[in-house]
Amino acid sequence: MKAVSEQQLRIGLPKGSLQEATIAMFTKAGFSISVDERQYKPDFDDEELWGVLLRAQEIPTYVAKGILDCGLTGLDWIRECGVEDKGKQEPNKVNKVVEVCELIYAKKGMRRYKWVLAVHEDSDIQCREDLAGKRIATELVEVTKEYLAGKRIATELVEETKQYLPEPEHVVRADVIFSWGATEAKCPNLVDAIVEGTETGATLAANNLREVDLVLESTTKLIANPQAWEDSWKRQKIENIALLLQGVLDAELKVGLKMNVAREDLEAVLAVLPALKRPTVSPLANGDWVAVETIVDTDEVRILIPQLKAAGAQGIIEYPLNKVIM
Repeated sequence: MKAVSEQQLRIGLPKGSLQEATIAMFTKAGFSISVDERQYKPDFDDEELWGVLLRAQEIPTYVAKGILDCGLTGLDWIRECGVEDKGKQEPNKVNKVVEVCELIYAKKGMRRYKWVLAVHEDSDIQCREDLAGKRIATELVEVTKEYLAGKRIATELVEETKQYLPEPEHVVRADVIFSWGATEAKCPNLVDAIVEGTETGATLAANNLREVDLVLESTTKLIANPQAWEDSWKRQKIENIALLLQGVLDAELKVGLKMNVAREDLEAVLAVLPALKRPTVSPLANGDWVAVETIVDTDEVRILIPQLKAAGAQGIIEYPLNKVIM
């Protein structure tokens, strides 16, 4: 029987579309996780971790209330639940969360997730102002209301100091209706527009919908409860998890290269290679040759390998990486 640690970190993992990608990421980070789908309980090989699978929409609330110490969820649901810590602009810190780090991954790849305003392809709606008096279906009700109020919420990359509160004439008054799912199917027969999340836009197009505007750009966040963050043991544990998960995601975009190079060709080969730092060069048993090892971007390797071969490299090996810790 696995020993129970005296100290445990309670962590929430997203169930649903991100579940498989999240568990795969933790596995590459070095954690072994088994999941009993009937109990929604991921079992870690680390006795210091206690986990639960929840809808991403629920995780911010459970973390903010201290029921969970930390969890993975989207910026979209952090804002929808009203638990985003807006810094000096918001003196009331009760039931807010600490955003530990950003983790850019999605169900279908390494990308940000978009919430867009969409309408039927034959609709006359062309901009936010055209929504006055219309019906809008969405799962993201509070964020949509902020969007209608004219707040700049489309991207977290906008500095908080550049955001503004709306003047009355900026407010668009529309009927925002909560959608339990299948939101695309409700437009145009039930509602005039939808605010829906998408990775590629393919589902919108398949339902004869067109994008009108970007409402919110979201990424997955590792968040923590403020009290848990103040606990030195829990904070160190959370920071260690963040370091490993970020290392996994950084590694997804890179590969390792090894090759043998004659010393007389070394300068030419090094001139071809980009690297995080200078490549590692090690002498071989034959003093006239060296081994060169480096890390390069995945999308560069198909161009680099022919160039390296032409520059004199031999025995070129490409290998995947589990983690890259910067």
